[in-house]
Parts: sequence; structure tokens; C-alpha cells
Amino acid sequence: MTETATHPPPTITDSAAHPSLGVTDFLLFTMAVIWGINFVVVKYATHIFNPVAFTGLRVGTAAVFLVLFAFARGRAALPRRDVISLLLLGVIGNGLYQLFFVHGVARTRAGNASLIVSAAPAFIALFARARGMERVKRMTLLGIALSVIGVALVIVGSAQPSNGEVTLLGSLLVFTGVILWTVYTILLQPFTKRIDVIRLSAITMVGGAVPLLIASTPALIATNWAAVGMGGWLALFYSSVISMVVAYLFWYRGLRVLGPTRTAVYANLQPIIALLVAWAFLGETPTIFQGVGAATIIAGVFLTRT
Repeated sequence: MTETATHPPPTITDSAAHPSLGVTDFLLFTMAVIWGINFVVVKYATHIFNPVAFTGLRVGTAAVFLVLFAFARGRAALPRRDVISLLLLGVIGNGLYQLFFVHGVARTRAGNASLIVSAAPAFIALFARARGMERVKRMTLLGIALSVIGVALVIVGSAQPSNGEVTLLGSLLVFTGVILWTVYTILLQPFTKRIDVIRLSAITMVGGAVPLLIASTPALIATNWAAVGMGGWLALFYSSVISMVVAYLFWYRGLRVLGPTRTAVYANLQPIIALLVAWAFLGETPTIFQGVGAATIIAGVFLTRT
């Protein structure tokens, strides 16, 4: 591979511009539904698998599917510099983020995790402004502030016992994952403008899978595979292939077509879906802190779209 390609400067978009709704918006709505359900799926799976083992399996499975898909399409080789950069970004977005996310969901309510993750658009807008990628208006800054306050409310509420268990550590782990995902999204966005989404997804997923599989090897060896059952395998399939292959492809398309802030704003649907599914299937009755936090976060995310 040669290093002939050059990196264009970060794309600057105007947050006041609003492209009409279309296929990309529909795909991002579908992505939000998939990811909203995934919080409950991951919570369920971590009762069957060791969280470390599940994370390695989840990202490794997604990487295999994406690599096979990329090879089937067949394209010219990318410059070495791009491949290395994407692999390193994959360590952040598909390695460290997934590790913090799964460990966090295992230690907090699925609803708490979804609310914290739903604030990602505010942090992405803030980072995008800091890097000069998007022009952020005052109303957007107010939305960022509201989202941060909402996250704080959810985290404070996590310090209160939930079903006899304090969930503060899990919420903090999920929040750390959100920061990692924000950095990943911002740094990845320029690549989405010039690299095929399938290859981009495959390379970044491999970047996360390799260190995760190495780190999860002891947990995988210790897993009682006979006790996993059909429910565990279906949860793994949904959380890897559906959530990390299908939904990620929708996410990357959004980054390319709409930019990071407008793509991330669809995350405001996730907590609503996750809270309802968690209530129905996990018996997680919404708390006051969740209700107030959800209203504040969603209001904040809405303002980042106006």
C-alpha cells in the first residue's frame, strides 16, 4: 500500500442548515430503535456471559461479518496511513468504548445507561465546535448545558440504591464510554467523506476486536458454554450483528451525509425505547431522577437540532 492520498481538512458545516428528511433519516431512526433495544439485550446477556467475555465475543463477531462483507465487495487497497489511523480509532470506538459500555450496563440500570448515552449529541457538538468542524449557535450551547445537567441528575440518582444495589459505578463507566465514543466520532468524521463505509466499518471494528479478544481470552476459556442456551446466543447475535454491523452502517452513513451533530441527535430516541423495554422485560420501573434527567437531556438534545 502506498501513501499517496492526502487528508482533507475537517468538513465545516452550518448547524443552522436543515436538510430535508429522507432515507438517511429513516435509517438513523431505525438505528436508534436497534440501539435502544440493545441496552436491554446487553443487560440480559451479562447475566449469562462474563462481561469481559461477552465484549470480546460481541466485537469479534461483528468484525468477522464486516471483514467478510468488505472482501466480498472488493475495492482498491487503502493507503497504509489511513489503515493505521482507522485501526487506532477502532481501539477507541470499538474497543475501549465497548468495554466501558458493557461493564457499565452490567452494573447499572439499562434505563440509566440509555439516558447517559443519549447525551452524546451534546458532547459531540461541543467537541465539533472546539475542532472547528461545525458552527454552534448559542441555542445549541444551551442544549449542551441542559444535556450535561440531565446526565448529572441520572448519575446522582445512581448513587441511590436500586433494588438493593447502588448503580453509581456502572453509570460512571457508561459516561466514560460516552466521552470515548465522542472522541471517536469526531476523529472519524473526516474519513467518512472519502472512504467506503463498509471498509471503514471493517477496519475500525478489527481495531477494537484484536485487543479485546486478547484481553478477554481468560474469561472466554472460563466460560461454561453448555450453560449459555439459545437466549444467550440470540442476545449475542443481536448485540453484535444487528447492533454493531447493521446499525453502525446506518451511523456511518449519517456521519457522511448529515455530519456528526445531526447524526448523533437521533440518540434522543434511545432512552425512550430503552426505558420502555427495560420496564416491560426487566421490571425496571422508571425513577424520578430518570424522569427529570430524561426530560432535561431530551430538551437539551432538541435544542442542539434547532
